[in-house]
Amino acid sequence: MPPRPTSPPQLRGRIFRASHVIRAGLLTRSQLRSRAWLRVFPDVWACASLPLTHELRARAAARLLLPDSVVSGRSAAVLWGAQLAETDDDVELTVSPGFRGGSVPGIRLRRRVLADHDLVVRSGTRVTGRIRTALDLAALHPVDEAVVAVDAFLVATRTPVEEVRTAAASMTGRNCRHVRRVLDLADGLAESPQETRLRLLLGRSGIPRPVAQFGVREGRRFLGRVDFAWPGHKLALEYEGEWHGAPQQVVPDRERLNRLFSAGWRIIFVTKEDLRRPERLLARIRAALAASTFA
Repeated sequence: MPPRPTSPPQLRGRIFRASHVIRAGLLTRSQLRSRAWLRVFPDVWACASLPLTHELRARAAARLLLPDSVVSGRSAAVLWGAQLAETDDDVELTVSPGFRGGSVPGIRLRRRVLADHDLVVRSGTRVTGRIRTALDLAALHPVDEAVVAVDAFLVATRTPVEEVRTAAASMTGRNCRHVRRVLDLADGLAESPQETRLRLLLGRSGIPRPVAQFGVREGRRFLGRVDFAWPGHKLALEYEGEWHGAPQQVVPDRERLNRLFSAGWRIIFVTKEDLRRPERLLARIRAALAASTFA
């Protein structure tokens, strides 16, 4: 028979070290195994009323399990509001080079020295600052996935890509060229990872470079924004993500498209299936650009 849930008021809605609350007499080990509590890490538990997210796990790791650590990498991005890690992904922490602890399941440790200006405290948790986090994301491999992560982070935090490029210019070390290459490719405009992947595909194709997040106007009238545009050809490229089919999005999206069609714009819609067959997609785009050239 499972233990009867016991929920002391001091622990409701809280994350805690199991050894501490047992020593304090608030819970027994048997009571801790009831459905009232969630195991987050060894000796770190949470009230079951809290949603188990990557953010919760990162805060628990940095504040309770390894209190001298700093949340970094993709986990830092999550604490900044960019959803770049799933709930069960390893929490990324930075510790000092002299850290002597061993590995912990569910945590990825990086040993290095961080400058004071690379650290901030957000809601009581030490985390790498915006620029340091962006640089860490730019160091990911392969290049395209690093650009996807950087774009998502820049959009979520409204960080100008130029600020990060300036910081990268003074970097040294074996990965600095990779970081600068990634930041040259990032633009901080894409509204989804697939938009970034589509932009990178176009950039390598030899097709004239489109304008990202282009606002279409007819005189002083704003008709709508498109993901990519060749204004001189009145041709737009739109990535069809799942959000386009959301009930609250259908009507305004249709109205926007009708305004664009009425103004003579053509739109190529791109799906994730198209990205799996890039040559067919690029052929469609080339044909559409050629048709407008000779119209």
